[in-house]
Amino acid sequence: MKANEIPEIMTPLRQDIIKLPEAIRTCSGIRIFGKKIKAIIYTTDIAIIRNTDADAVIAVYPFTPHPTITKSITEAADIPVFCGVGGGTTQGPRSAQMSLFAESQGAIGVVVNAPTPRETIAAIKETIDIPIIATITSVYTDVDEKIEAGASILNVSGGKETAEVVRVMRERYPDIPIIATGGPTDEGIIETIKAGANAITYTPPSNGELFSKKMEKYRLIEKEAAEQIDD
Repeated sequence: MKANEIPEIMTPLRQDIIKLPEAIRTCSGIRIFGKKIKAIIYTTDIAIIRNTDADAVIAVYPFTPHPTITKSITEAADIPVFCGVGGGTTQGPRSAQMSLFAESQGAIGVVVNAPTPRETIAAIKETIDIPIIATITSVYTDVDEKIEAGASILNVSGGKETAEVVRVMRERYPDIPIIATGGPTDEGIIETIKAGANAITYTPPSNGELFSKKMEKYRLIEKEAAEQIDD
């Protein structure tokens, strides 16, 4: 074995995990509390969180944050968790309280949505001692006020324009860590990394999609077995 080769141990029961694209591993990563994070899976599905080779999970969802959801995810995860704490519909004291709860449950950072006002970010900053990740959706987002209020990491989610938004953010803020969506292809991921992203989020197939593929495999096996009997 060569010195730079990484030995891998896998068992038959655990080999069917969700592996994130290798292209993500070419980014620099972000070191948070001693943990180097490059590949971040975007999901709240506990079964997926427990069966992935991602470095961390970003758990945000389109509902008001709730302690039960945060507790379930952080207890089930065996990788660092970034928890969503609001910023759109949910703001102010509730977001600050959710942030404190997330930290107490072991979250490595909290994520606030794009509309989050600076007052909410400032209140969260005064409450917790883990990073605040501010979501950026376009080049028109007022990033200065988010950073001044206490955000220490940017999370770029600009759809098809993500790479361009990352490029602009990197030019404006050369030293701030940037997480960004890379899309489903290696080309998109590499473009986003070249634009300046330090870590990449990846959206996995849903539990239903994964199970559908497995059931199709089982049907094929049964069909082949039946054909052998007929022969």
